[in-house]
Amino acid sequence: MEEIKKNEIAVLIPCFNEEAAIADVIEAFQYSLPESTIYVYDNNSTDNTVNVAKKAGAIVRSEVAQGKGAVVRRMFADVEADIYVLVDGDGTYDAPSAPMMVKKLEDNNLDMLVGVRLSDSNPAKHFRIGHRLGNKLFTKLVGFLFGKHFSDILSGYRVFSRRFVKTFPAISNHFEIETELTVHALQLKLPCDDFVTPYYSRVKGSESKLSTFKDGYKILKSIVYFLKEHKPLLFFGTIALLLCVLSLILAIPIFLTYIKLGSVPRFPTAILATGIMLVSFISLSIGIIMDSVKLSHWEMKRIYYLSYRR
Repeated sequence: MEEIKKNEIAVLIPCFNEEAAIADVIEAFQYSLPESTIYVYDNNSTDNTVNVAKKAGAIVRSEVAQGKGAVVRRMFADVEADIYVLVDGDGTYDAPSAPMMVKKLEDNNLDMLVGVRLSDSNPAKHFRIGHRLGNKLFTKLVGFLFGKHFSDILSGYRVFSRRFVKTFPAISNHFEIETELTVHALQLKLPCDDFVTPYYSRVKGSESKLSTFKDGYKILKSIVYFLKEHKPLLFFGTIALLLCVLSLILAIPIFLTYIKLGSVPRFPTAILATGIMLVSFISLSIGIIMDSVKLSHWEMKRIYYLSYRR
């Protein structure tokens, strides 16, 4: 009888100044996933993160380009495995959930499983209020624009198939990487799911690297960018509609005056209204053209995705 090959599991931990928590995170995943290989990618830490991680038994590598997105891109390119567990090195995620998440990914042939931190059964007391509100807002916004599927799009605790990791473009550089992972899965309609996990407070001496407003702005900007790239007809069509309405608001009083008096008042306003309407038609045309281009890109990405074994 042919022996069934066991999937090789890699635990990927991006780190920046996590000396206080990284050893506990490594040890927790060594215990929960003893068959896995643990990789810590240091991102220019100024504390003792590297030495602590090495002493704890992880394979430690570095990425000089600053930002979580840059680290994830490097990890996905470098590490070879069948299943990838991505988790932050701050000790806030639950390592005992990892075996159940891996099993669900395998049993259901999923490409991505997202660890949900916010749920009715999982209190949000460990979140700063700005992070909590921003997470809910961005989750609802992405659900509205790209399709509702995930409950926590900014979660840093995820399990991936090899096929997902090796075909993911990874263009983000910072904390918007989670948004890109989510939109990529929704765009290609990949088999994905949520998994509710406990979430803990940071250990003493560990500080969040996420800035509520600065990184929130980057995430919002990335959502707008992904909307333009993945749904150009909606993006440029909305702009065209707004410009069309503005043009009509300016033009209708002029038109009514022309009907009544037989002359065109306020020529500059009439010219402005005409120009805005022309820009509206140009925007709509761009959206139609880019939508056709997007379809061919989607087909190529789908074919490339299917070329990899799960």
